Amino acid sequence: MNTMNRDLPLSTTKPKAKAGQPPRALIHQKWAETLLGYVFLLPSILLFAIFLFYPLLQTFYLSFHETDPRGRVASYVGFDNFIAIFTSERFYKSLEVTGLFTLLTVPTGIALALLLAALTHNHLKGMRIFQFIFSLPVVLSVGTSAVIWMMLFHPSVGMLNYLLSIVGLEPVAWLTDPRWALLSVSMMTVWMNLGFTYIVLLSGLQGIPEEIYDSAKIDGSGPFRTFIQIVFPLLSPTVFFVTIVSIIGAFQSFGQIHILTKGGPVNSTDVLVYSLYQDAFINFRFGTGSAQALVLFTIILIFTFVQFKVFERNVHYQ
Repeated sequence: MNTMNRDLPLSTTKPKAKAGQPPRALIHQKWAETLLGYVFLLPSILLFAIFLFYPLLQTFYLSFHETDPRGRVASYVGFDNFIAIFTSERFYKSLEVTGLFTLLTVPTGIALALLLAALTHNHLKGMRIFQFIFSLPVVLSVGTSAVIWMMLFHPSVGMLNYLLSIVGLEPVAWLTDPRWALLSVSMMTVWMNLGFTYIVLLSGLQGIPEEIYDSAKIDGSGPFRTFIQIVFPLLSPTVFFVTIVSIIGAFQSFGQIHILTKGGPVNSTDVLVYSLYQDAFINFRFGTGSAQALVLFTIILIFTFVQFKVFERNVHYQ
């Protein structure tokens, strides 16, 4: 027996693979698929690195330094830029204006878009035309929208003052009166963002099964009660998403303010982003501007976190 074992080929004496152990070819295939995935992701990673990650790191770096008018680092100042921000009355005024601007635009825009979506989501004849009209603002840029509303706000030949004169009211200095400037910019912003908000909410309404409406009718529920007690809870994930996006967009608003009022009159429309722009690109204080950008980023992050922790409890996912 010992002689027979010595005469067996060497291959028969090798230990067998353990049960459940993947073969080497399968491991190589998984590594090749993973590598191929990263190859396809490489262009996106490069774009994010150039236009997002590098500017973010540079912002952190500049926020702790003082710069010359050419943007070159002059000296390290530590937290002095942040201390200057939090001890400045202008920062708190800009924060107040930004908060008021957000309150004027976000609830109004969502409520108006929800109303229009509720009125036009049915399949009646001609609804497609209204859906197209209400979605139109989404195709216009901020600059185009601002120019259109600048003509509407014109004190002498603007359409809004013409309508006021028809009903016997005095003309309003929409963009030059501190009492009206922020409200005027908010009106324009609500209209500008209405297209996107309307499309998202309309899609959410159309995603609700028709059987739910039929069941509500059979139970004797009216349209208003059906919307409040049945439709809106089912639509809450969409409303939650739109709310977060709208608040972030309100805190980042810049283009319409720059074109319509340039932060005035008397800083009544000087939101945080425009204050940041003036410090960094008008006064060439890139260190202070970078510090303001980080403060703004932190504020938006805190607001988003609070919304997810507090308001998401009332969101009903199907």
